[in-house]
Amino acid sequence: MTSDTALAAARPAGRRERARARWRAARLRLDAYPRLRVAYKVGVALVGVLVIVVGLVLVPLPGPGWLIVFVGVAVLGTEFPAAHRVTQAVRRLARRALLRWRAWRASRAAARA
Repeated sequence: MTSDTALAAARPAGRRERARARWRAARLRLDAYPRLRVAYKVGVALVGVLVIVVGLVLVPLPGPGWLIVFVGVAVLGTEFPAAHRVTQAVRRLARRALLRWRAWRASRAAARA
């Protein structure tokens, strides 16, 4: 294997993979500075809580209030394990609901045919 081929094999292929690789590299640089890491974590916490509060204010109004709340929890989940577990649980519930809805639609279509 030539060096060019090795580099091409080691390089992430798609746009998403390249973005994730850049993100991992930035996080490794951030971890080298403990005070900056704490400041980053506080900033993520503030942004996440702010998004959750905005979502809760919008819940009684027409619009995507709960969706915004879950986005805030997902933002918190990038730094806090408990919020990440909540995000994963909500994703599982949403996936299960989507699968049930699709099965219901398929059964209705089969009953009509």
